[in-house]
Amino acid sequence: MYRLDPRHPPAPGAVLATGWQAVAARLPTGPATVAVDGPPTAAWDDLAARLTGELTARGTTVRALDLRAHHTPPSEVLRRTESAADTRDPYYAKLAENPLHDLFDELPRPRPPQGREVLLVHGPGAALLPHDVLWYADLPKRHAEAAVAAGRGRNLGLPGDPGSLRRLFYVDWPMLDRHRDSLAPRLDAWLDLQHPGRPTYIDGTGLRATLEGLARRPVRTRPYFNSTPWGGHWAQDRLGFDPTTRNTALGYELIAPEAGVLIGTHPGQQAEVPFQLLCVLHPEAMLGPPVAARFGTSFPIRFDYLDTLGGGNLSVHCHPKARYMKERFGWSYTQHETYYMTVGSPDTRVFLGLREDVDLDLFRKEIEEAAHDGVPMDPEDHVMTFPAEQGRLFMIPAGTPHASGAGNVVLEISATPYLYSLRFYDWLRPDADGRPRPLPYEHGLANLETERRGDAVAQDLVQEPRTLREGRGRREELLGALDEMFYEVRRHALDVGAETDDDTAGRFHVLNVVEGEGVMLHTEAGERHTLFRSETLTVPAAVGRYRLAAVGESPVKVVKALVREEPDSRTGSRGDP
Repeated sequence: MYRLDPRHPPAPGAVLATGWQAVAARLPTGPATVAVDGPPTAAWDDLAARLTGELTARGTTVRALDLRAHHTPPSEVLRRTESAADTRDPYYAKLAENPLHDLFDELPRPRPPQGREVLLVHGPGAALLPHDVLWYADLPKRHAEAAVAAGRGRNLGLPGDPGSLRRLFYVDWPMLDRHRDSLAPRLDAWLDLQHPGRPTYIDGTGLRATLEGLARRPVRTRPYFNSTPWGGHWAQDRLGFDPTTRNTALGYELIAPEAGVLIGTHPGQQAEVPFQLLCVLHPEAMLGPPVAARFGTSFPIRFDYLDTLGGGNLSVHCHPKARYMKERFGWSYTQHETYYMTVGSPDTRVFLGLREDVDLDLFRKEIEEAAHDGVPMDPEDHVMTFPAEQGRLFMIPAGTPHASGAGNVVLEISATPYLYSLRFYDWLRPDADGRPRPLPYEHGLANLETERRGDAVAQDLVQEPRTLREGRGRREELLGALDEMFYEVRRHALDVGAETDDDTAGRFHVLNVVEGEGVMLHTEAGERHTLFRSETLTVPAAVGRYRLAAVGESPVKVVKALVREEPDSRTGSRGDP
């Protein structure tokens, strides 16, 4: 059964506490400066009031210092964090490289606490002040995105302006992530604020011990589904995701910048911490030495679902090529993708690549007319389509126009950058509020791969499986690999009751059960992990050799992605200099 809340036990000796009274009991009674850092989405006024009330009840005097009141003026925040070119682009900004202290002209210098007094410094950047105790209070990023989309959220350093997703994605999150990651080795505690009346605390030493263990054994992140205008209902009907949502378009199985790991033993006492902390604190154990040397602490492969079962076609779009991604958007590697058809049929389709006879001037003209005048176009006049055969993998190098059609469920196995869909055409479809959806087609046309078209698309991007090894009741296949893509996709096929061995060989694996009931994964360290159909599991490089055993009464297929051994020069897109 697909698990919506996969939990991992805390390390022995880790302290978990739930509720404000239990959380505040972990604080000193003074004299001490307590810094509680975290993102702007956290309910800082409520946190300060709750902790003040609990400490006061214990006879402690509390002075609260809200660091948000000390930001430089909003106009200066904007000037420091966005270039003139960025401000002219309504869709994207180059990833902000600013340290968090750029939000301040001068940090406050409060009087040190005395006697039974606690100075409670709170808000984004609280750790920048001298302190005795350091906590990080967090809300997972999905909460910030939902708040900003609903008009309730605010951006970092801009408390008076309505929040924008553009700024959240490309300015706030890069700044906040770097700041949080720098604090991880010395945090005294992590505070999960998802349930306002019942926060969950885990001590910093226990958190780091737990993450050290998880970096050396299989780990599953908490899944989440977002709604979009094209979304379907497969995850609601098949996986049991919230039936009250509008649809289940985007399934966040493993998107490292947003993924969370649940630490705890039961729903009432669990803390969600960013998956990214595993890579920050243990990059070689998680990614493997050669991958860490190449990508640093960035986990470079993502798994997500695109659910159009009962929905509509995705927009026809492409993703930035390597040079454009680095120079214009600030990512060091680009957004190559693959589509694995988890649910598909000969009657549904995938849009992929340009037709041999494409007229590029006409393609641009029709894109512009659709965007500016609402004139419908038929993408099939320019873009090829293929039957969305279940179990088929489609390769999508950066710059390749593509889309999943209605009636499919795609397991998207891709490079980690995920916020750069350069849309050409979106079927004149409004968003949930009735407004036209953004169409950054100029970016798309600047990255359009025009050389790979016609027969070359079918030959290069719709590859036939190739057997790598096989034995009794088992087979491992290569589903897709290209020179310009830094990862490849394989598949294990197991008969009922069959087993197969594998080895990370110093490079992490990501697994997903695409057919059958599931598998039991056994490590050489004696650990076992059951992976059910549609679930995704990260096997850190440090796991080394492991074994997969089919469970259930039907054959099983498990898709696997891994970083290839080719040199870094192979990460560029076709046509890049």
